[in-house]
Amino acid sequence: MADTHYLSWPFFEPRHATFAAALDEWAAASLGHTASDHDVDDACRRRVRALGEAGWLRHAVGGTAWGGAVEVIDTRTICLARETLARHDGLADFAFAMQGLGSGAITLAGTDAQKAQYLPRVARGEAIAAFALSEPDSGSDAAALQCAARRDGEDYVLDGEKTWISNGGIADFYVVFARTGEAPGARGISAFIVDADTAGLEIAERIDVIAPHPLARLQFTSCRVPASQRIGAAGEGFKLAMRTLDVFRTSVAAAALGFARRALDEALARVTTRRMFGGVLADLQLTQSSLAEMATTIDSAALLTYRAAWQRDQGQPVTREAAMAKYVATEGAQRVIDAALQLWGGMGVVHDVPVERLYREIRALRIYEGASEVQQLIIARELLRDVRPSTP
Repeated sequence: MADTHYLSWPFFEPRHATFAAALDEWAAASLGHTASDHDVDDACRRRVRALGEAGWLRHAVGGTAWGGAVEVIDTRTICLARETLARHDGLADFAFAMQGLGSGAITLAGTDAQKAQYLPRVARGEAIAAFALSEPDSGSDAAALQCAARRDGEDYVLDGEKTWISNGGIADFYVVFARTGEAPGARGISAFIVDADTAGLEIAERIDVIAPHPLARLQFTSCRVPASQRIGAAGEGFKLAMRTLDVFRTSVAAAALGFARRALDEALARVTTRRMFGGVLADLQLTQSSLAEMATTIDSAALLTYRAAWQRDQGQPVTREAAMAKYVATEGAQRVIDAALQLWGGMGVVHDVPVERLYREIRALRIYEGASEVQQLIIARELLRDVRPSTP
């Protein structure tokens, strides 16, 4: 296992170190980028299945009656899982995260019948989940979504589209957020479970991105869904979406940490073996300066990340802390990976070497689940709320 000194920080309990060590051992033996991964859909399915069979996906689901490892999802465990998996294999991290995010609304607000139908299969890796919130004109401003769900007797009829949907095209079900009109804006949105084979749901477009993973645009055309598939109360969907994202947003910072730690490991391996000017690259002061900057950036991000995870597990408000963690960790990981690639020199830009893969994998983390600019707005808003006089 890579540097694990941080597991002795007071944010963690002994069980967290035990979990991280066991997952690291499993990942080292079971994961790794291979030539067969050119079929990204198959590669993702294989990772979901492997994670489920090994029992790791149980930690992404809440409720022991529904296959979860614990009653309430433990944020620190989720973060350690994502950091560890990201360090070994970016697609495995993606697969784990999406099982949690895609089923999170069911964990938080589903009926017992919904939980029984979906969560055990998610935990076993037998059903792939997806979270369908974003639309072409409502990414960062999620409350502006236009996909509509009209009540028709015992059903809802969905019309509209969703895009940038991770697991789009391979998911067995989608948690879809649509406007039901109980009130303007965010108060008129509801959440629904839509099985992938539902008539009127079409995979309109597959989207190919720089770090390949299953991604698609969904089209809903007179898509009829039973009212029993609504999650939670009508008009409460936006709050549910934000609660789901609150559980997993800090874990995006943890995934960035995993990528950054792998980049530092790769840099150290390179500079201590690359012969240059009668010694090795690590002998040069400029190299040492770069390594010091990388290590400090990683530890700074780790402190913010696990502070936020600890606070959430203590039931404390975490909006500002999660935003700080995601902003600093993702932006910092981009710098760390760029520096690692620079130390690798020409070999660093060869397709599919580890630092080149990391360079592609990190970029999306600065955008999804709230772009860096959105995180800055959240942090500033929280600061100003504390100093501005309240309005009567």
